[in-house]
Amino acid sequence: MDIMVVGGAGYVGCHLIPALLEKGYKVKCLDALFFGEEPIKSFKDQIELIQEDIRTFSPSHLKDIDIVINLAAIAQPDQQELIDPQLYYEINHKGCARVARLSKEQGVKKYFATSTCSVYGYQEDLISEKSIPNALEAYGKSKLLMEKEMLPLADENFIVTILRPGTMYGFSPKMRFDLVVNGMTWALQEFKKINVMRPGTQWRPNVHVLDVIRLFLALIETNVDKIQKEIFNVGANDQNYQIKPLAELIGNSVGNEYELGWYGEPDTRSYNVDFSKLKNQLGFTMKHTVPEAAKNIYNALNEGITKKNEQTNVVGWFKQVSDRGAIKLLGI
Repeated sequence: MDIMVVGGAGYVGCHLIPALLEKGYKVKCLDALFFGEEPIKSFKDQIELIQEDIRTFSPSHLKDIDIVINLAAIAQPDQQELIDPQLYYEINHKGCARVARLSKEQGVKKYFATSTCSVYGYQEDLISEKSIPNALEAYGKSKLLMEKEMLPLADENFIVTILRPGTMYGFSPKMRFDLVVNGMTWALQEFKKINVMRPGTQWRPNVHVLDVIRLFLALIETNVDKIQKEIFNVGANDQNYQIKPLAELIGNSVGNEYELGWYGEPDTRSYNVDFSKLKNQLGFTMKHTVPEAAKNIYNALNEGITKKNEQTNVVGWFKQVSDRGAIKLLGI
């Protein structure tokens, strides 16, 4: 089976592609490589790498592909608008919609798209897939527009499934310290202090990146009747955390003395997500936990296996790339 991973050199993709290779799948990776090749260097010679932008790549690359897994995105909110919001709409919405349309035209059989729980924005009640989204910024809004173009493409020859993961966490060869668990763990190791974004009572759902990988592997083999035109929140109900208790969980899991601090204006996003559908419809549950990940990341930092740098912050790096002219608005 031939699988194309779009955005395969990122935080999720550099875990997913080796897992697919281990299962015996033939893999193509389509990625503009705005963050470079380093995360995929260990398996680069085992895949076909296509360094192209999703907004302009040739449809011919999709020939003979059975499954497309689209991870491509500017995958972080930018409330300060450090980068042009239109870039979100061109990449997360228009670019990803183009990938889906071309996939269908080229005869791809299954299409898995990653959205985000950020489409829920701010809501006080427990949120399910049936809840009305309330995206607050370009990241969530662009993802929601992408979703709305995906599902109508589905038919008996083109299976479409949309995943809305919670905030991911866990070690990755393409490390990110702009994700809440990862960032808090870095601060703990660096300063013995975790700064909490005010007010600290806001809710976030969390999911380990390796559990997301496990889900993709499961979806490939799942009966199409269970996944066709479906949206799944991805996470576990017991991994919905308010930010201050989450910081305390991370600090206590490492076992060293630490203190809590505060930063920022009050967070406008808060959502407590119900993940029952994933468990009830697919029988899929999470294996990994925040304390486990915090210990792993803390140790990796101590041992010099990973470190914080400019590329571990998505928005900051995209701003630099944009300022250099390496990525531009195309007006699509």
